[in-house]
Amino acid sequence: MEDFEQLVSSLTPREDTDSVSVYQNTVAIACPACEDPFDDMIVCRDEFNELDLSVALDLCTTVHDGDVVLFTHKP
Repeated sequence: MEDFEQLVSSLTPREDTDSVSVYQNTVAIACPACEDPFDDMIVCRDEFNELDLSVALDLCTTVHDGDVVLFTHKP
């Protein structure tokens, strides 16, 4: 994904652990996959990660430097 660092710098950090980083899109940046604004970007660094979702979400995905990157969209 081009301009990944620029994208990250435009988002609000919400959580950062060894396995996952979560960023909130507070400025309505377009999703690189579908071009609609996304709610959160989740970077998964471990081989296996579990997401505990309390609401239904639409997801777009990509890979950056071997890490899975999820973009959440609330329906």
